[in-house]
Amino acid sequence: MNRIFSTLILLLFSTMLFSVDVKIDTSKDRTPISPYIYGVNQDIARDTNYTARRLGGNRMTGYNWENNASNAGNDWNMSSDNYMVDSMNVSGDPNAPGAVLTSFQDKSITMNAYSIVTLPLAGYVAKDKGGPVASNEKAPSNRWAKVVFNKGKELSLDPDKNDDFVYVDEEVNFLVHKYGKANTPTGVKGYDLDNEPDIWASTHPRIHPNKAGADEYIKLSIEAATAVKKLDPYAEIYGPVSYGFNGFRTFQDAPDYVKQYFIYGWYLAYYLAKMNEASKEKGMRLLDALDVHWYPEASENGKRIVFSQGAPDETAQARVQAPRSLWDPEYTETSWICSSGNCPIMLIPKMKEMIKKYNPGTKMAFTEYEYGAGSHPSGGIAEADVLGIFGKYGVYMANYWMVEFGSYTRAAFKLYRNYDNNNSTYGDTNVKADTSDVGKLTTYASIEGNSDAKLHIILINKDLANTTTARVTVKSAQMYTAGKDYGFDKSTAGDMTLRQELSGIKNNTFTVELPPLSAYHVVLTSGGVKKK
Repeated sequence: MNRIFSTLILLLFSTMLFSVDVKIDTSKDRTPISPYIYGVNQDIARDTNYTARRLGGNRMTGYNWENNASNAGNDWNMSSDNYMVDSMNVSGDPNAPGAVLTSFQDKSITMNAYSIVTLPLAGYVAKDKGGPVASNEKAPSNRWAKVVFNKGKELSLDPDKNDDFVYVDEEVNFLVHKYGKANTPTGVKGYDLDNEPDIWASTHPRIHPNKAGADEYIKLSIEAATAVKKLDPYAEIYGPVSYGFNGFRTFQDAPDYVKQYFIYGWYLAYYLAKMNEASKEKGMRLLDALDVHWYPEASENGKRIVFSQGAPDETAQARVQAPRSLWDPEYTETSWICSSGNCPIMLIPKMKEMIKKYNPGTKMAFTEYEYGAGSHPSGGIAEADVLGIFGKYGVYMANYWMVEFGSYTRAAFKLYRNYDNNNSTYGDTNVKADTSDVGKLTTYASIEGNSDAKLHIILINKDLANTTTARVTVKSAQMYTAGKDYGFDKSTAGDMTLRQELSGIKNNTFTVELPPLSAYHVVLTSGGVKKK
């Protein structure tokens, strides 16, 4: 009898229904949602309707626009080769100047997508496609061409490939001449100031074998940004394109960032301040977006949630909670960051605070990020949560990096960009949305333009095992009378489906039951304005 009773209790708890209060107020916290937070690096399924594309990564540090050679660095055998041509499916002459750039930009134009191109700042780019570069061939050597920001003479559309130099202003001029400036429909919109300079010595020991200096990179940033802005004042500049948390704080323990640390704290603050000073001196804004990369350090069962460390089930709980480190002052993740006393992380609020203090008007960008397990429900839940966070907290640009893209990552993008499989999208104006238990259920809400006649609500159940009932109350001048919810859960293999037609909406109050590890997009339509 005791065994039967215990079994019944276990069955009861395994199917428990939890309730969470969700409160929406369409009159408060109205802020624009940038369309560019739904961006990518590598192209993913087109039904995700991504909005921005970045030509970035380690290969771009050693990319030579004159002949399209690039160097893999530590990613693969220090090889200088034709990889960028192959990966971009370049047609025509693989050695034609800018062939990789034009292939990338031509595709962005057909998609009406914002383009970011990464510029080389580390000092040298691959001169040949001759394969692995030995340690005794590190730059400077005949395997490399030297990077110069300002040519100082007439810029050519047919650069000299034998002069041992590659000019950044000539590269930008090539793009401006072919596509127009950034304020035109076809122009390249933004430029990254290289890629993860804080770890150049690790990723590119043949190009920049010594640890990059904190001030060295600032000097390079100023020179490169100035070269770009002289040719295209409308182009947006992204920096410092930092690789991760220790880069944000100390530029990866840069030897020359000790005294400044006690004045500014995080290197990001120092970078903002120095770029602001240079902008005033040059009479032009040299930094448009504070750009970081974010691959969470959160772990569970001794395994990090990204880079396929352990089976997805082993890290699922940590993964679905990890997005809270972007904003939540009450959340402490399990990671070396927190064990070293740097939590709560609250990354986005800290970035905002530094921007406000040291370089007002600078936007926020995450040009690489990933939360792992794209083919597992927890990966879809984390990605859906992150996209909501980016919209709620005012991130300008975000570009998913495809480490583990899968059906659930795809579903998370579609939750916002194609929720009904008819290309319908989440709203473009954030409104106030709160939940009584953010650890169990997350919510975001938006309207379209300034009208709240249609209300979009995202509901994300992060519980791995239990159904959660969202008790939703909407405060609005509108009286919502009808609605539908679309979504995915761990039983749908990542497919977005119409879950139900909402009924029983009374006084803008209703309930939605969300299965374990599910994300729903609720669309409410108004029957008219409330009578006073």
